[in-house]
Amino acid sequence: MAFKIHDIDESQAPLLEHLIELRTRLMRCLAAIIVSFLVCMAFAQKILAFLVHPLVEAGQAKLIYTKLYGQFFVEMKVALFAAVFISFPVISNQLWAFVAPGLYAKEKKAFLPFLFATPVLFIAGGALAYYVVMPTAFHWFLGFQGNTGGLEIEALPNSEDYLDLVMRFILGFGISFLLPVLLLLLNRAGIVSRKQLIGARRYVIVAIAAVSAIATPPDVGSMMMLAVPLLLLFEASLVLMWFGERKREKEKAEEAAAEAAEAAAAQAKALEGPPGP
Repeated sequence: MAFKIHDIDESQAPLLEHLIELRTRLMRCLAAIIVSFLVCMAFAQKILAFLVHPLVEAGQAKLIYTKLYGQFFVEMKVALFAAVFISFPVISNQLWAFVAPGLYAKEKKAFLPFLFATPVLFIAGGALAYYVVMPTAFHWFLGFQGNTGGLEIEALPNSEDYLDLVMRFILGFGISFLLPVLLLLLNRAGIVSRKQLIGARRYVIVAIAAVSAIATPPDVGSMMMLAVPLLLLFEASLVLMWFGERKREKEKAEEAAAEAAEAAAAQAKALEGPPGP
């Protein structure tokens, strides 16, 4: 049987029922995060070992913690960080199940690609941060070690500070890579057009530079490693918008032609008059 997307569900559920459904779906999302968190806690050290690998590759062999309970909370943060990633399919499924009944079939078809593109782009941004940006940045930061004025300068990074930095890198790059999803959704909703974005390109470049400076540590290399992909993603979004706008124009033309044909057929039928006895 062929897969078919139906129009808005034929239901007149009152507001209270919608709120109850929202509560149910939020509880399912929370349950998925809690279960994932408990599982990730059992593997927290292995997950942390994965996160510290770029620092080890850069030449650092030691992490310290200055509070007795510091490392415990680091492992809890690591487990929660991983749990959100693992439970994302459940969260997105519950979000879709709550929103989809209120969408027309055409809107569902338009929204589904964004739902699938979001985790792909986020993972791509996080992977760029983990495999390229973080090793490069850490190697540069550790390069300040040595002897200065007769004093030995040695890097002794704190495990809590390091985890915060890693999360800032991964989340900053992952969220920034969702720029095409945001722009294409705004374009699809008719809020912004491709022509408007082209006219505002210089302001977009400034905004990308500002976001890159905020989302990365204070070094030019990390900033450029985020800014350049974002500029490429912005230009790719403009190309996709061009194809999307052309497709919508073609669909509108086809609908107008179909409506004109129906009107012409109805007019011709009216001119023929009622059938004879």
